[in-house]
Amino acid sequence: MRESTGYVDLQVNGYGGVDFSDDRLTPDALHAACERLEADGTALVLATITTDRFEAMCGRLARLVRLREGDDLARRIIAGVHIEGPFISPDKGYRGAHPADGIRRPDGDEMQRLLDAAGGLTRLVTLAPEHDEGFRVIRLLAERGIVASAGHCNPSLETLRAACDAGLSMFTHLSNGCADLVQRHDNVIERALALHDRLWLCFIGDGVHVPFFTLGNWLRSAGLDRACVVTDAVSPAGFGPGTYRHKRFEIHMAEGDAARLPDGSLVGGSISMREATANLVDHVGLSSEDARRLTVTNPRRAIGLDPA
Repeated sequence: MRESTGYVDLQVNGYGGVDFSDDRLTPDALHAACERLEADGTALVLATITTDRFEAMCGRLARLVRLREGDDLARRIIAGVHIEGPFISPDKGYRGAHPADGIRRPDGDEMQRLLDAAGGLTRLVTLAPEHDEGFRVIRLLAERGIVASAGHCNPSLETLRAACDAGLSMFTHLSNGCADLVQRHDNVIERALALHDRLWLCFIGDGVHVPFFTLGNWLRSAGLDRACVVTDAVSPAGFGPGTYRHKRFEIHMAEGDAARLPDGSLVGGSISMREATANLVDHVGLSSEDARRLTVTNPRRAIGLDPA
């Protein structure tokens, strides 16, 4: 396939051996990660900070923003911040690899503290709408022009629809951060697909988090107008098979697989957006033009970089 350039990835935890949540993140490390992203065809990312102890999250956001400000390349590549958690479901299966001791009920004051730490760079927040009483945090985000996204959650259809009324506009890595066993007809995946005209639906495009045939089914069902593909890349992405350290975890990456904890649980992606785009063409059967929509055009629209 002819390579499509300028990929936009809304969920990058780290890349090229660099973890954006590393408490020892250095200017050189951030620059190196951005160099590697650019070399692999990615023009823009949302640097993703995930659930952990609250003060640690605030410190990591502030550090990332400070280091980005001092680096021309980082300012060009990192279009903003994606805060994934800590306001997600504590239920096993739905919380995924997020540490249970970092999960908190959505709170407007705490959300504002995270936004303040991110210095105005927050473009996307993933949370569990069923735990957001009165959808106060969703409303706060919507009022500030920040994308509120459901993820690591299990809201009813009625709750998800009401959250959309309050300003929810996206679903983070649909079908991941989801229990392995769900009711076959009424589950959070089907509920999100039912609202495809109101939600941007994001999918991890590695064939591991979502099998390619399943991704094809869902894209045909929901259409391509409001679909995006992400990598959910963790720090070893781009390094190939091996055993690596990521925050509190030791993770393993095998050939053709995603990043996993020692117990086999998925903890993130290991591919580039270039590889994700090739997967859409080679394994899902999309045209190069449609693959570009999911990896360039739609992600830009979803976070307000281009008119929706």
